[in-house]
Amino acid sequence: MESPADSANPGAAGAISKYLPGPPFLRHYPAYELVAWQPQGTLDDPKLDEIAEWLLVIEKAARPFKRFVDFSRLTTVAIRTRHLFDFARKRAELFAGVAPVRTALFCEDWVGYGIACMYESLMETTPIEAGAFRDLAGAAEWLGVPVEVLTLKDQPAPHVGATTAKHS
Repeated sequence: MESPADSANPGAAGAISKYLPGPPFLRHYPAYELVAWQPQGTLDDPKLDEIAEWLLVIEKAARPFKRFVDFSRLTTVAIRTRHLFDFARKRAELFAGVAPVRTALFCEDWVGYGIACMYESLMETTPIEAGAFRDLAGAAEWLGVPVEVLTLKDQPAPHVGATTAKHS
């Protein structure tokens, strides 16, 4: 698997991001050392596990990178509270980064924001600095990126060997 650190040039005219292998709607913004994920549909325990597995792989293969998770496209949140606690504990135990990383979790909806706040609280004593945000400007400032990047409106370049159809 190609790591975010290996993709210095998205390669498509005008693209500031590129799709990454892993969960759908995952993008890398090399100029900002940022990986953004915008889950869509249902966020449930299996999807959370899929993300945890992907993070373990990518953290071993790449230098530290900032993360942005945009919950605004979720239609359903079906995560068991106990599963979120277990997820956070495992993330802290298995975090493979050599330096702390920042993860901004964004959602204007109260349910998604509540999940983000809970995760932020659970990660307080770990090298994963999580922040919950209800506004993009605050998340962008905290991550040190332009707010326009966090709108996720650019057309990403495809991952080498992948098609963009599965991400549309």
